[in-house]
Amino acid sequence: MNRIGRPLLNYLIKGLLIVVPVALSIFIVVWAVTTVDSWVNVNSVLGVDPRTGESRNIPGLGLLTVLLIILIAGIFVTNFVTEPMYNWFHRILNRLPLINFIYGSIKDLTEAFVGDEKKFNHPVLVEVEGGMKKIGFLTQPDLNKLELPDEVAVYFPLSYSFAGQLCIVRRERVRDLHISAADAMKLVVSGGVSGL
Repeated sequence: MNRIGRPLLNYLIKGLLIVVPVALSIFIVVWAVTTVDSWVNVNSVLGVDPRTGESRNIPGLGLLTVLLIILIAGIFVTNFVTEPMYNWFHRILNRLPLINFIYGSIKDLTEAFVGDEKKFNHPVLVEVEGGMKKIGFLTQPDLNKLELPDEVAVYFPLSYSFAGQLCIVRRERVRDLHISAADAMKLVVSGGVSGL
């Protein structure tokens, strides 16, 4: 029985390693598409199927509509919005307390990943208490405005999460990692199992 049971268990584990990531990826994509479709509800524009009486539904039409709107907004801003118009828009937003806070936070986070000045592009290794080391991203190399001339700001993403924490550490405890930012993020978010 051991000759049959061990290979079967081995096949089961290898099958799980293939099926689970693929199934979860498909589930997340389907969930995202159906969620956006339900939010946008573009399918109701198509009317009702005369044979069944149900509204016509084209999966992904809502997501496609959102992507099209984002693309058109990008083209419009790139080709028609001038610097003074852009600055005027930001001055208006700065006068609205709650909206300014929400918009500013989301804008900074978005620009940290996809903007011209990506913030998570400097992976570092930081020595913490007990000789332990953590992988993070240097986000502010100069903290003189906070009266901390010998300190830097390092963001530590959490494994299996999109959350993280920002820590202020002594500059001499920070060492550059000579890997790409994408590999460092993959290494941390995966709990150390991928990215190298």
